[in-house]
Amino acid sequence: MTLASENIPNLVGFTINKGRYKFMRVLGSGSSGVIFLAIDRSTNPPTEVAIKCMIRAKKNTRHDSLQMQEIDFHTAMSAHPNVVTLHHVLEEYHYIFLVMDYCSRGDFFNYLMHNRHYRGDDMWVRHMFSQILDAVEACHQMGIYHRDIKPENFLVGEDGRLMISDFGLATKNLWTKTFGAGSALYMSPECIGIEAHNSYNAQSNDIWALGVILLSMISGHNPWNQATPMDQCYLQYRQDIDFLQQHLPISDAANQLLQRIFRREFVRNITLAQIRACVEQVDSFYMHPEAVRGGGWNLKSAARS
Repeated sequence: MTLASENIPNLVGFTINKGRYKFMRVLGSGSSGVIFLAIDRSTNPPTEVAIKCMIRAKKNTRHDSLQMQEIDFHTAMSAHPNVVTLHHVLEEYHYIFLVMDYCSRGDFFNYLMHNRHYRGDDMWVRHMFSQILDAVEACHQMGIYHRDIKPENFLVGEDGRLMISDFGLATKNLWTKTFGAGSALYMSPECIGIEAHNSYNAQSNDIWALGVILLSMISGHNPWNQATPMDQCYLQYRQDIDFLQQHLPISDAANQLLQRIFRREFVRNITLAQIRACVEQVDSFYMHPEAVRGGGWNLKSAARS
């Protein structure tokens, strides 16, 4: 399948909006577009912004309605402190440009990869994860279900604040039939489509993804590659719900919280408010060193890494 971003030219050096925004370099690309670093030359001194470029869909098509929906959702959430601010939407030639805040510290995935000194810091986990909860809860309160919750879609501000971005897969439908929406590592089993349902709950699917992020923040590891019986780690978890704690250095309290999140859809009834209460009450997310020393090789190896 050809990605839309493959058809977007390199705009570095070009300008839009009568010369106001000048493209400086490519920040990243995805299925729906390319994100550029640009400077806003209307300010003194010029300020840096991020601009997402998308190919304008043909009018009155499904693709057109999905593009407009992404813009509408992002606009509706833009004022929240844990959502990347969308400043302008511009149309020029065959393209749509979304002008947003530039977060120079990058996305949360790379932040986690390059800031491992935070491992073992319960206050840091609680503070950062609470911001993720704030963003997702705000979306859900507006009836918007993101469907692509992952560290790559949270950006880190200069002040360390986390902000959610990319509403390209979001929906207003609490029950959705769009199976396979999102990123495989963070999809719930019902979103993947392995269970015989006509639809799945988009809100519950977002909550599942939060569990994967929390485990990654604590341990530096994802629980599985895909939540399907074909994945050996997920299969072993289904057979023994203490599987994660046997292999990753997480505390009893963290393990119990994750067990509530990683339930089958029809019994996954934990709410964001309940997750927040658990996170606030946890003494430690990390397994005690003595327990690690008494564990198996996989647990010790994960603790060292």
